[in-house]
Amino acid sequence: MKFTLKIWRQNNAISKGEIKTYLVEGIESDMSFLEMLDVLNAGLMDKGEEPVAFDHDCREGICGTCSLQINGRPHGPERLTTTCQLHMRKFTDGDIIVIEPFRANAFPVIKDLVIDRSSFDRIQQAGGYVSVNTSGNTIDANTIPINHDDAETAFNNATCIGCGACVAACINSSAVLFVSAKVTQFASLPQGKIEATERALRMVAQMDEEGFGSCSSTGACEVECPAGITLVSIARLNQEHLKAKLKG
Repeated sequence: MKFTLKIWRQNNAISKGEIKTYLVEGIESDMSFLEMLDVLNAGLMDKGEEPVAFDHDCREGICGTCSLQINGRPHGPERLTTTCQLHMRKFTDGDIIVIEPFRANAFPVIKDLVIDRSSFDRIQQAGGYVSVNTSGNTIDANTIPINHDDAETAFNNATCIGCGACVAACINSSAVLFVSAKVTQFASLPQGKIEATERALRMVAQMDEEGFGSCSSTGACEVECPAGITLVSIARLNQEHLKAKLKG
């Protein structure tokens, strides 16, 4: 298979970027999208050209660092799939593929397809944790009974990998789906009740400080989320935030 790739190239955070066109050949249908980029970069280096910078780590759909905008969609055409788990069989031989970084003011481009998502880290640090006494004997997890539905809700929201697809898909570049997943995860468990008020207020405040937009409830974030986080979590965030404000 061969493809025409139109890729965003940008030397650094302050330089002006542009779309450059490359032809890549010899691609197997079972290759992942990142493996296809590896082939491209190997060819560029053989010609003495600078390879395309892109993020990757686990390549197993776990870490979320592989995030790319592919033909206008975060992570590409396949639902519930990260870029690293997208295979070239989802494309047709000879296709033109446009590859860009996620676009958001809070996700500045570092180089080419690499963006700075440290804003997510700061939101998490603002309240996405529980205080645990680690001194003495470790308490067995099963000593605190948890309703099955609550445990499932917590687990489902804990699957958020913080890739930023929700931000890239949103017309306002909102991070509400990401924040709602983190808040709902802890709000569903007894261990998270102690800091529930501070968590909701601090994480939303940090999200606003980072420059993310507001939620318009279009549902684009839910459609593009590779972990399947739904708008129900946003409703829970709104509930937790209102409760926190009333308590304050």
